Formats: sequence, C-alpha cells, structure tokens
Amino acid sequence: MVAADVKTIAHQARIASREIATASNETKANALKEMASALRENTTFLQEENKKDIHGAKEKGLPKAMIDRLTLTEKVIESMAAALDEIADLPDPVGKISNMTRRPNGLLVGRMRIPLGVIGMIYESRPNVTSDAAGLCIKSGNAVILRGGSEAFNSNMAIAKILRQALEGSGINPNAMSIIPVTDRSAVMEMLTLEDDIDLIIPRGGEDLIRTVVKNSRIPVLKHYKGVCHIFVDRDADLDKAYKICLNAKVGRPSVCNAMETLLVDAEIADRFLPEMIRQFKECDVEIRGCERAANLIPGIKNATEQDWYEEYLDLILAIKVVDTMKEAIDHIAKYGSNHTEAIITENYSRAMEFLKLVDSSTVLVNASTRFSDGGEFGLGAEVGISTSKIHAYGPMGVEHLTIEKFICFGDGQIRQ
Repeated sequence: MVAADVKTIAHQARIASREIATASNETKANALKEMASALRENTTFLQEENKKDIHGAKEKGLPKAMIDRLTLTEKVIESMAAALDEIADLPDPVGKISNMTRRPNGLLVGRMRIPLGVIGMIYESRPNVTSDAAGLCIKSGNAVILRGGSEAFNSNMAIAKILRQALEGSGINPNAMSIIPVTDRSAVMEMLTLEDDIDLIIPRGGEDLIRTVVKNSRIPVLKHYKGVCHIFVDRDADLDKAYKICLNAKVGRPSVCNAMETLLVDAEIADRFLPEMIRQFKECDVEIRGCERAANLIPGIKNATEQDWYEEYLDLILAIKVVDTMKEAIDHIAKYGSNHTEAIITENYSRAMEFLKLVDSSTVLVNASTRFSDGGEFGLGAEVGISTSKIHAYGPMGVEHLTIEKFICFGDGQIRQ
C-alpha cells in the first residue's frame, strides 16, 4: 500500500502544482502570512509533538548534534514563522520577463520565469526544513512533497498539519504541500521513480542519504554531499578579526554544514596566530588535529591524518594546516573541499580578490564567518537547500532558484523560410 499511497500523493501534488503556478503574488503572500501565524499560535502543540521525537532520539542514543538539529525551541519556532513572513514579502519571480530582443525577421524573443512544478524534499533531523521548504515552494508557485526522517516524524507531521490547514483556509489547494505519512524506507524509493509527477528531488541530510538518493533517482537531483568548509588566515590578516571569525565558524554551531572544519594558516603569521587561537579553541572544548608544522608550534595537539582533511566532523573537532602560500591553501581546498563554503581573512584587497576568483566553491567570503552561508542570511528568506551541483543553482537556494526560464516569442505572422 505504501507505493500506491505515494503515487496518489504525487498525482495530487501535480494537480495542485498547476493551480498554484498561476496564483497571484497577493494570494501566495497572504497564505504564507497565515502559515506563519498558525505556527506561532500552535507553539505548545508543536513542542509537545517534538518532545516525542526528542525522547525517541535519546532512547536510540542519537548524537548530541542530531538532537540539537531536532529540537523545536520557542526560538526555533519563532524563526520558522519569521522566515515565512520574510518569504511572503519577497518579490515574486514567477512571470518575470527578461532579455527581450528583436530578431532580424521581426520576432520579439525573450525569457519568462516559471515554476519548476513539483519538488520532492527528502531530509533528516531538522523539522524547520518542513516549514522552510513549504514556504519557498509556495512562494515560487511550486507544489512540494516532503519526506522527513523517522527521528522527526511527529514534529514534521505536526508542522505539516498546521501549514496545510492554513493553506486551505487561504484558498490554496492544500495538496500544494504534502507530506509522506510513513517512515517506511520504501516510500523514498517509490518517490524516486515518479518522474511523471515529480520534477526535482532535493535531499538534505547526511552524505549516505544523499548518495542513496542520487544512485536510485530517475528524477534530477539537486544536492550537496557534505560541507567541508575552510578558512584561510592570510599573512595580511587582522589577527583580532581572525580570532573572532574562526571561533564563531567552529564553535557557534558545530553541527551544521556551514561550520568550519579545516583552518589553513599562512606560515608567515602561524607562530603569532596559532598559540592564541588554539588557546581559545581549547577553552571551548575543541579537539585540534594539526599537521606536523602546527604540532611543532603547539606541542600536545593530535596529529592530523590524510582522512582528516576530507572530514565533515559536525562536532567540536578541527583540522589545522600551516601553508606557505595562498596558492597552497587554494590547492588544498580544491583537493579536499566539497564546493560548499570557504573564507579568507586578510586586509590585502588584491589577495582577497584573487581568492574570490580562484576558489571554486558555491560561497566564498572575505573577512566573515562561514556560518553566513545560509539562505536566510543572504536575504533569501530561507533556503530549500544548498547546491554544489553546477546546474541552474549553485549555493543556497531561495525562491528564484525554484523557478526556471522558458523562451517566449511575439510575432506578427512570421513563417520560417
């Protein structure tokens, strides 16, 4: 019955996608505002359902980082509602016409933005993804089918129930936002075969989940496997800025994909920078794994292995490497990075611009924490995911990235000779 149920949900989402694709910006914005209000009004209910998931997660011995992602505090629920309000106020990309040009034969040719259609979201742990994905898809005129992880089942079902009721109350087909109401893994496998009803799959979670989705999907997949994020502290860095930025990037929230995992330090300033930096890290219980040169500067730290440079720890663990040049830092990022987020700390404009140009990641920052690599922080309202696939979207994905352009033509009786 699981396969039949998933097919029915997908078919209903396809029907709803045709309706919401033509909804006015006012209709969609009003619905999103109602969805935000509904979350706020049901905070107690959401937390009661969330407690069931937290209890189950602790019983299963899930890592602290995963439980952190799972927890719906009042602050998290308010941030979910605030994101929906912000998305509601964003410009509507649907129907936007651009690049109109007159051809020699008189045809007027341009591009128009349209929704992708039906988005399938497969994700783990974070219940806020349920709300963010729904908001972004509704705003961009898409229907969305959500399939969260079993560890957040009660939280996701509660959020979906509230948001679907708000949608229906706003006059929008509630099937524009659907959730798979089972934890059976076969539901995911079935989703991945429904290429006639689902246009794009976006997986969010651990690398194993994403690789499984990519391997089994008949539908295009937009994904990032992991976030091995780097900060390079350049020889021309302001060290006070560097201490503050690096500490935030590692310690602020180590369980997320935009946390720094490897710190690269220019050899010219390593002896001045690393002792104080590592002291601050150790005060925050960060385990340091350093290259041989770092270990020589700071006796007692663990030696990094080759595997450490590839690692997404998602924990209070940090790899440190001392490099002789910026080119060596960039080469290290190219070899071991995941095209997610990198940063340089420097007061040298030319070197900053060179780093921006040569580092091939989806987000590159100068003198700022990697933790800013986020749709909300970039003004997208929220993000439906982060793409490190070089297709139509690269980096955090917001409303516009859930649309695509089609060609439109205006003629006056032209025929092709």
